[in-house]
Amino acid sequence: MTNIPIAVQMYTLREESEKDFAGTLKRVAELGYDGVEFAGYGGLTVNEVKVLLDEFGLRATASHVPLEELENNLYQVIEEQKILESRYVVCPYLQPERRSIEDYKALISFLDRAGELCRREGITLCYHNHDFELERLSNGRSILEAIFDKTSANNVKAELDVYWLAKAGENPVEWMNRYKNRTPLIHLKDMTTDDEQFFAELGTGCVDIEAVLKIGEESGVHWWIVEQDFSRRTPFESIEISLNYLKSVKGN
Repeated sequence: MTNIPIAVQMYTLREESEKDFAGTLKRVAELGYDGVEFAGYGGLTVNEVKVLLDEFGLRATASHVPLEELENNLYQVIEEQKILESRYVVCPYLQPERRSIEDYKALISFLDRAGELCRREGITLCYHNHDFELERLSNGRSILEAIFDKTSANNVKAELDVYWLAKAGENPVEWMNRYKNRTPLIHLKDMTTDDEQFFAELGTGCVDIEAVLKIGEESGVHWWIVEQDFSRRTPFESIEISLNYLKSVKGN
């Protein structure tokens, strides 16, 4: 993982961001992160956000943009990424009411079309998984496999989330190898070893994070992204522990 930069997903710091978006970005920079992945812009314009990024020496890794926003305002989303100098836009989540077989067929078609448009504009569209996409279809293949196998590798990339893969009983390394050079963004998060399988700081749980890190460069990973959906510590404590772990592994 030597040359791969490290970002934090701002959803981790959503409560802090609501109180002080600029101060939260500044603290992320002070901790030593290279960039941030956005989940909204704190009520600021993207131009205002870009000023803050430049001030604090952070890079915009990507932006999580709801599917409905991608469907209705794709051109605006693309222009915002250009302003932020972000290369990636991510479809982050499917609402439960949009998970029927027909919905997935429509999603695959849309992602391919939207991804092609993004690519023409110099932006890469990625799809981020949870565990529900690992449910099996009637043909025995998972929904996530269908999404990636039925879209063009040029148009749709993967933002694999190692926690959700592990939660579904999958091996993240196998998925990275299966979609080699199609996984520019990887969400790093660990899982507690108890029955709750709660979100954990990197290096403290049962997900084989080191195995993931070892194949990052050969798999074509461009960014490691730390995310802690919920934490038993304060979010800043959690992301500091995770970053320190990554730095210790990086130094080995």
